[in-house]
This record gives sequence, structure tokens and C-alpha cells, in this order.
Amino acid sequence: MVEAGRVVAEAALGDVTTATVRHERLVAGDMLRAGRTLLDAERAAYSEVHDRPAVRKLVAVVWRSVDAPAGIVQLATTLGVA
Repeated sequence: MVEAGRVVAEAALGDVTTATVRHERLVAGDMLRAGRTLLDAERAAYSEVHDRPAVRKLVAVVWRSVDAPAGIVQLATTLGVA
């Protein structure tokens, strides 16, 4: 969850490149974990997840995976990226 928080914080601060690199490390081969991390981030920083375009991009990548947790589909739908 800490890493997801860092992704959200970096995106919020406008450092999308660093956020994307960190996210790529999170999702490399483990979309289930990445999805859970995004869902944890939503619980910890709801407005940051819902208000940041960079986070929407991350959710859009993760929800397409066959390994993504069920909750990520709802998040993707809510964010309008599904």
C-alpha cells in the first residue's frame, strides 16, 4: 500500500514519469497485487485516486488484466475508464 500511495502522491505532484515508472514496477507480472494496491490507495486517498488523470491511466491498465481483482472493475467503471 505504501508504494501505491507513492504513485498517487507523485502523480498528484505532477511527477507522472516517476509515478508511471513506480507503477510499472508494481504491476510487472502481478496485476492482482497491482489492482489490490490501487484499491488500497483508493481507501487511503479517495480524492487523489478519483481526481487525478494519471491515476485513471493506471487503473485503465490494470483493469484490463485477467488477473485483476474484481473490485478494480468497479473502480474503473466509476472512474470512466472501463
